[in-house]
Amino acid sequence: MSKIKLVINPAIIMAVSLFFIIGSIVFSVPLYYGFIAGIVFTVIVLKKSGYALKELLETIVSAVFEVKNLIIVILFIGATTSIWLASGVVPTIMYYGFTYMEGVNFLMAAFLIMTAVSYFMGTAIGTMSTVGISLSGIGLGLGIPLNLMVGVLVSGAFIADKISPLSGLVNLTMTAINRNYKDILKSTLVTLLPTIAITAAIYYIMGLNYMSGDYSKLILYKNAIAEGFNTSKILLLLPVVILVLSVSGLKSIYTLCVGIGVGAVLSIVFQGMTMAEVINSILFGFHGKTPSEELNKLLVSGGMVAMIEAIFIVISAISLVKIFEKGNILMPLMDRLVSGINTKINLVLRTGFISTILTIATCDQTAGIILPARILNDKYKELELDNAVLARTISDTGVIVAPLMPWNINSFLIKPIMGITAAQYAPYAALCYVCPLVSVAAAFLLYRSKNHKNIQKSNDV
Repeated sequence: MSKIKLVINPAIIMAVSLFFIIGSIVFSVPLYYGFIAGIVFTVIVLKKSGYALKELLETIVSAVFEVKNLIIVILFIGATTSIWLASGVVPTIMYYGFTYMEGVNFLMAAFLIMTAVSYFMGTAIGTMSTVGISLSGIGLGLGIPLNLMVGVLVSGAFIADKISPLSGLVNLTMTAINRNYKDILKSTLVTLLPTIAITAAIYYIMGLNYMSGDYSKLILYKNAIAEGFNTSKILLLLPVVILVLSVSGLKSIYTLCVGIGVGAVLSIVFQGMTMAEVINSILFGFHGKTPSEELNKLLVSGGMVAMIEAIFIVISAISLVKIFEKGNILMPLMDRLVSGINTKINLVLRTGFISTILTIATCDQTAGIILPARILNDKYKELELDNAVLARTISDTGVIVAPLMPWNINSFLIKPIMGITAAQYAPYAALCYVCPLVSVAAAFLLYRSKNHKNIQKSNDV
């Protein structure tokens, strides 16, 4: 079937599908409608090109089964957010955070905290749904706008997807290019350390505006939390347990399950909830009941039910990508992008461009990892460039820009957790812009002189 000639140019098929997706965002229609429209359009084109309808439908069904574990994780993230609120874990972190963060440059501190925690947890979304909520609450008390605060948290959280040894994406990258973690880490540090330093400096400068504010709101929020929850340092053991389990290498699905179970017990013991109330919070969400209405707006979660729309989007997005792969729509475009590469700088820049375009077009980082690794690996050998640089460039570009796209899987998982869209927090997610720029700068600094020498030798010959 791979020899079938499409009746429409692959670039047009992808453009039309992306048009449907963006259109659903512009007209505030549920995003999965845009994906479904793209699927229907692509299936019609492929059927007219000679593909059997049954074969295409089987591809969609297989895509659903392929993401079954991801669906469970998404539901567990919704439950985790609710149970960390209901148990008093998040309010307790906020309570003590209000005490210790006075006079601290909180934007920079929050970024560095999220960076460290996400590295050990290995999941960006998991970090956002736990520690991220707590830090956003502290930021609210300091008068920091929510869109700015979430941008900072996203910057730190997505370090997990970039370099954490526990991240599924990092392990996928290692498998795709056949290199071990030590090799990839050594290469990635070249751009990672400057990226973190520059981003921290940006947030330090921005954070200066919120260091000399009125701390009376902090006292108000602390009193409100004390009235609405039973706070205890014992509750802080749950984040510690989750961190230890993550570092030990336990799969995220089991780590989340333990977190939900322990959180349920804490909700009953410390907050006096009944089992029925705990189950209701897990399924349908939690709403804070403190004297502060402004604080209550933050202490809210939709539970598992709120994640159903995100699941529809994930299923439809993955199905669209699988249909693209089935119809051999992506590879002709990739082959065209690869042609003409003859220098190391050009190779690194083209790698970043291809990975970013794939992440944007397919709404997920997976294609932005696998396809560049598959089609560019031989080119790296040809130009005598270590393919650990291939892994580094992919993580600097296609992986790290994902949360900036409103239609990306990561973005619409962040929305029910933080309550705002990618369009609102993206301008403040500094790391997602700094990292690709540092990657480009590193390519010019590291390979420009080498390329010049190679060209000079060629001219001499």
